[in-house]
Amino acid sequence: MNEQKRKGHETILEFVKTLPGMPGVYRMMNAAGDVLYVGKAKSLKKRVFAYTTPEKHPIRLQRMIAATATMEFTTTHTEAEALLLEANLIKKLKPRYNILLRDDKSFPFIHITGGHEYPQLAKHRGTKDKEGEYFGPYASGYAVNESLEVLQRAFQLRTCSDSIFASRTRPCLQYQIKRCSAPCVGRVSKEQYLAQVELARQFLTGKSRDIQEKFVALMQQASESMDFETAALFRDRIRVLTQIQQHQSINIDSIEDVDFHVVFQDKGQTCVQVFFFRSGQNFGTRSYFPRAEKDELAGNILFAFLAQFYTNKPVPREIIVNCDLPDKMVMEEALRMKAAHKVTIQIPSRGPKKEIVEMAAKNAREALARRIAVEASQAEVFERLAEIFGLDGPPERIEVFDNSHISGSHAVGAMIVASPDGFVKNSYRKFNIKGPVAPGDDYGMMKEVLTRRFQSLLKDGDAQGQWPDLLLIDGGQGQLTAVQTVLTELGVQGVPVVSIAKGPDRNAGRERFFVEGRDPVSLDQGDPVLYFMQRVRDEAHRFAITTHRARRSAAISQNPLDDIPGIGGKRKKALLLHFGSAKGVAQAGVADLQKVAGISKAVAEKIYGFFHEKEE
Repeated sequence: MNEQKRKGHETILEFVKTLPGMPGVYRMMNAAGDVLYVGKAKSLKKRVFAYTTPEKHPIRLQRMIAATATMEFTTTHTEAEALLLEANLIKKLKPRYNILLRDDKSFPFIHITGGHEYPQLAKHRGTKDKEGEYFGPYASGYAVNESLEVLQRAFQLRTCSDSIFASRTRPCLQYQIKRCSAPCVGRVSKEQYLAQVELARQFLTGKSRDIQEKFVALMQQASESMDFETAALFRDRIRVLTQIQQHQSINIDSIEDVDFHVVFQDKGQTCVQVFFFRSGQNFGTRSYFPRAEKDELAGNILFAFLAQFYTNKPVPREIIVNCDLPDKMVMEEALRMKAAHKVTIQIPSRGPKKEIVEMAAKNAREALARRIAVEASQAEVFERLAEIFGLDGPPERIEVFDNSHISGSHAVGAMIVASPDGFVKNSYRKFNIKGPVAPGDDYGMMKEVLTRRFQSLLKDGDAQGQWPDLLLIDGGQGQLTAVQTVLTELGVQGVPVVSIAKGPDRNAGRERFFVEGRDPVSLDQGDPVLYFMQRVRDEAHRFAITTHRARRSAAISQNPLDDIPGIGGKRKKALLLHFGSAKGVAQAGVADLQKVAGISKAVAEKIYGFFHEKEE
């Protein structure tokens, strides 16, 4: 180990000799080329020189220095530019020794479309590349759906696509339940509809009380005119707006576009609670649990979190935090460069913003307590799992495999991944069975899937740490033998395999577990390990079935005429109109095919040959 430390120290020292004193980003990599750490610096030379004295660093960084075999550098004009580049590289490379933001999904928006005389109300996620106005971000899909429901009930705007709108001949169910004014069939004038769109726009920009007052005036006016049906309509809309105001108890008119980021630490773990406010309205909250060392300071974690968080999200003009950041001015400048407007980061000392920080801190504390409790029980399950099946230690990555087919057709294999943190859905894989495999040969399908999976691992190496600590197979002794055969043929050693067989009459709770070289194991009903194994098996089965159905649906919808070279849309349409179906085209002779407009003798022979050569 001392020799390895010396090599890492010497490697870094050699790089220091040629480094400039400029801002930039550095990457530390091991002998396999894996990025261990990405860092930014005001002066690359001074920052990297600090790694030449490993004894001054904590143990984890000493390990990183020892493992460093090479480094890469990118100079920038300013430290703020270096911070933006660092955040992008961390998100892309996910280095082992960096503080890492997990569960970094994009946030949804509400979109009022443009380019149409009757704008559509829709949920949008991703790039804002469509014409219209966007409102958000919202903390979750649930928050967007809830707001869309309110908008439909209060303003009765359409949510259907333009193509459905154009094809309607009578009002849909949304009109019947008073969630759309049916502009598609002229039940509302264009002027009335656009007025409702404008009210929805005002609502989304925080003017719900003004709108409510307008509805009250209109209701009274309709009532005085003895138009009780219209008065009832506005009464219902007023109720909707009243309900939503009651639910949003922490809306504050004095707050415009502000994001709150509140960090809380306990038992070596960290939670960052994010509150979104837009135009005084609370657009929801979300909890994050960034990956960091147990002794990392809260300010350092929050600094790294903010840099990564805003790489793919809109930056508000004001960000509220609850602890000091190590380089607040650098962060403000980096976010200003990204957003093209001034950004301030503050810690409030009093007033409404301070109250929201305290509320967010309470939410963060409760969220982290729940997570720690779940992880504690999950950790016990994984420890028992290792004990029951004779593993070297609790597994970090479990890969579960299953197949799905109907009499051998459209066969697919599926792999899901489970870890102590739950299902790792971005690691799920699906395999279209290529064969040759006899119809219904489950052993043959499993062999193909496992062969392809481990050939890929052997080719790519262990660069991303994707080797499983345990394989779980749906089946009995036969499936276990098939898997062991594949691993032996590929020369793969040290990967434990457990096969789970359903109980008599496929009775859940009476499963038997097969492990090589040991007698089958049965677990008592109510055992947490049994429940966990059933859950991951069922998730693999669900994923396999979903994948199979998607493949089968694609095959059903596929038209064989699509595969004939030289047959474009017009000819295909003419053939289908003449013969009624693709099957009719397949059964037609050359002379019959020539009777179709646009089909010459040469083309007819090509079509005939396509179907009949396939049958030979």
